[in-house]
Amino acid sequence: MSSASARSVRGSDTSGRAGMMLAVATIGFAVNFWAWALLSPLAVRFTAALGLSSFQQALLVAVPVVVGSVGRIPVGALTDRFGGRIMFPLVSLATIVPVLYLGLFGHDSLAALLIGGFFLGIGGTTFAVGVPFVNAWFPPHRRGFAVGVFGAGMGGTAISALTTVKLVDAGNTATPFLLTATVLAIYAIASWLLLRDAPNRPVPSAPLAARLAATLRLRITWQASALYAVAFGGYVAFSVYLPAYLKTAYGLTPADAANRMAGFVLLAVLMRPVGGWLSDKIAPSRVLAASLIVVVAGAIVQAFTPGLAPVGTIAFLAMAAALGAGSGATFALVAQVAPANQVGSVTGVVGAAGGLGGFVPPLVMGSIYGQFESYALGLVLLALVAAAALLLDVVSVGRTTTNKGKTAHV
Repeated sequence: MSSASARSVRGSDTSGRAGMMLAVATIGFAVNFWAWALLSPLAVRFTAALGLSSFQQALLVAVPVVVGSVGRIPVGALTDRFGGRIMFPLVSLATIVPVLYLGLFGHDSLAALLIGGFFLGIGGTTFAVGVPFVNAWFPPHRRGFAVGVFGAGMGGTAISALTTVKLVDAGNTATPFLLTATVLAIYAIASWLLLRDAPNRPVPSAPLAARLAATLRLRITWQASALYAVAFGGYVAFSVYLPAYLKTAYGLTPADAANRMAGFVLLAVLMRPVGGWLSDKIAPSRVLAASLIVVVAGAIVQAFTPGLAPVGTIAFLAMAAALGAGSGATFALVAQVAPANQVGSVTGVVGAAGGLGGFVPPLVMGSIYGQFESYALGLVLLALVAAAALLLDVVSVGRTTTNKGKTAHV
């Protein structure tokens, strides 16, 4: 066999292996996100059973989101050091503990639910494991699409939304938690057996604190954090708050509102790898610019509360597609610009910003509606924030990407 033929065979083998690693990582992301989102569908039931106030209900749902978001910072740095082959099984096994606790013991009081929800946030940190793991397996010109495909694992939240209440109705409160814990255990074993870190994965030697400090000095960390807080934060905010908005603004039944929310989530999930793929073909900053323009336009249109058929539906679906594509483009940007041995650390900070970005808007929207009995001002604020992100993208981020991955410091 000629040397050229041998290289071709090795390249094909590596490509096939990278595809398998991507598939296993994406499944792990979806399974852990499924666990991470278990409390949200049951919040109404717990509120009724325990007599919780609206603030306590919001706190119950928010605790896993906040912990899962902030926890991505150390988990991303640990993934840079130890690799996804160790971190995926470790995070999955750790998530089993709060899942079983909540299902078997921890749902009889608010304090117990908050304790369980705090540790349930561990499942949300898997995003910071998967991005550097997948990034190392693919060449630069394919990383946008690969990371976008991995990001579609955020659809695990839809699994929880569609199955949790039905499983409780078919069995009891413990049923969805026991099922999820079983799936997590199976995945932890399978990932340990199947996952391998990329042969050329750069391993940092500096201490964790020093690496995090270096990450915070990178310009791309702050640029991507701001953009992801708008793109992914917008997706999270709508996926959490859209049913309440549709019920209040349009008088839809809870079932109809939930179905429309599922359509919003599905489109955003499908568009995430599309955003990554487009970023491989053209600059991520251009994909982000187009996405943010659509969000600005959609938010302004929806501020007038048009009829759902067809204007309101078009506005929401357009924003869903744009937020999904923008989320994929943001991490294509990270893959292109962040130093190879700091992708996990950067991902952790950016992922935290995205999660926290989704936590704030529902609170703002609820407060505005309570004050003015209208969502118009909240949607105008969304348009202004998206316009500010667009300005950042055009003025600063596009210039960063032209430096061909050189480290940009503040």
